[in-house]
Amino acid sequence: MTSPSNSPGFGNIRPDRGGQAEAFDAIGGRYDEVFPRKEGQVAATEWLAGSLRPGARVLDLGCGTGLPTARRLADAGFEVVGVDLSRTMVDLARANVPAARFHQLDMADLYPGGSRDLGRFDAVTAFFTLIMLPRAEIPLALEAVGRLLVPEGLFALSMVEADVDDFAIPFIGTTVRVSGYLRDELCEVVEGAGFEIVGESFTSYAPASADTKPEEQIFLRCRRKWER
Repeated sequence: MTSPSNSPGFGNIRPDRGGQAEAFDAIGGRYDEVFPRKEGQVAATEWLAGSLRPGARVLDLGCGTGLPTARRLADAGFEVVGVDLSRTMVDLARANVPAARFHQLDMADLYPGGSRDLGRFDAVTAFFTLIMLPRAEIPLALEAVGRLLVPEGLFALSMVEADVDDFAIPFIGTTVRVSGYLRDELCEVVEGAGFEIVGESFTSYAPASADTKPEEQIFLRCRRKWER
């Protein structure tokens, strides 16, 4: 995995991923055990599947184990590429979705001036991916998504509604740092990055783990508004 810390696309941002990949390496397949129901994510994925042309290219950012998103899209005949920071998650995704391609990369490797070019995509998903970034980095991540998309490309994302920034929480037997927004602020940040929000939904979710608190999940269905 390459380091994005010297990428010219960062400006003054120097990403700190300390412990994040290791946490998800330790969690592994337990993630799907703690989050067995993913109704909001499934619904957003179905929106993409029903909106894209046959054979469209889709990038799954923070793909995790590949379930359910990458598998559903690959089964639908789309060209699916997945990216995750965790080596264990990438290995699980490759086993779960052999028809897709997966890369162990920091999302920042895809930023302007980053170390990897995966081409352009008809759609991008980021389900509970941006929460792993500090708030200062999220607008840059959204800008990168816009650059990865073709004109009028689709973007499905989800966040946990919370007014926090790079805040350490217990999570499935380990600790991760998370960020979040309240609903109106999240919409403002997403729209400010050049996306039209064409649909949204909310889900109250109680994970199957005593150390993982119930959460309010926000799902946004978006379209890239202008050429970059």
